Amino acid sequence: MASSRSDFAALLRAWRDRLSPVDAGFTTTDGRRAPGLRREELAQLAGLSVDYVLRLEQGRAKNPSAQVVGALARALQLSRAERDQLYRSAGLLPPQDGTISTHVPPGIQRLAARLGDVPIGVFTADWTLVRWNTMWSALHGDPAALPTAERNLARALFGNGAAHASMLPVRSERGQDAFAESIVADLKDAVSRYPADAQLDRLVQELRDVSDAFARHWATQTAATQHTTDRKTIRHPEIGDILLDCDVLIVPGANLRMVTYTAATGSSFAPQVAVPRPRSPDRRLLGGSAMPSGRSSAPARWPLSVTVRAPTRPAESRRMREHISPGSPELDRILIERRAE
Repeated sequence: MASSRSDFAALLRAWRDRLSPVDAGFTTTDGRRAPGLRREELAQLAGLSVDYVLRLEQGRAKNPSAQVVGALARALQLSRAERDQLYRSAGLLPPQDGTISTHVPPGIQRLAARLGDVPIGVFTADWTLVRWNTMWSALHGDPAALPTAERNLARALFGNGAAHASMLPVRSERGQDAFAESIVADLKDAVSRYPADAQLDRLVQELRDVSDAFARHWATQTAATQHTTDRKTIRHPEIGDILLDCDVLIVPGANLRMVTYTAATGSSFAPQVAVPRPRSPDRRLLGGSAMPSGRSSAPARWPLSVTVRAPTRPAESRRMREHISPGSPELDRILIERRAE
């Protein structure tokens, strides 16, 4: 067992040194000495304490859980083979092919980090959110504030927990019923692909029990269109209605969905973004908080300053400044045009 812990620690240190901080969404300076991620940066990305990462790298922490190893593998942007190697070095079996994978390929992680002016969320086959960027948090609220299991779109639509309570009002151009049907169709497809996934089975059973609408959609034999593209109006609590095109991009070979929101250039909703890349990005908990019990898992909060340009009217000609949370030197501003009423 000591040898296994030593192997795990060596892999963790080597892969941390290998990963460019820029690829992880951090800003580098000329005086930076570390060739890869700093220990505190890895801890932030994986949702762990710095002390726990230190003990793992020194071989002093015993028996990390599968949740901890998975969070580290995603934060380090490991390939599938490297992820499996990390699991085995921790004395754990790698995730099996018959279950939904939460592995996010390194290229997708870099894409989400670098497209900082586009809200991006990465979802698994059962519509569980596993990665997001700063703009996603600005648009939808911070997913890290939700329990891991509640970061699921189906639970937000049909459940009765924290996900449903925190979901912003959204109007779909296709109609809310069509949108709901498409999410259920996606879950049906997931069940057929992953019959051995117990967590997916529990999700479906839970929603059938608590939601008559979900049970009705699940029982229908009519094939619904899977959720791919839509135009949505999101009612933001600070800004008001925002009309955006929502596109769902399928990641080949990974069964992931990358959801993006954009507005046409020149439209009254087109976001004008002036967001310097932050030194410390959102805590992107991949699969949830991996914090060992007894340690703080309070989410890192992004101080986003939003300036709303309202239509020019006598009562609204001045520029209004709204703060989602107190100001920060790290993040300048996000300018969003509000629709003319």
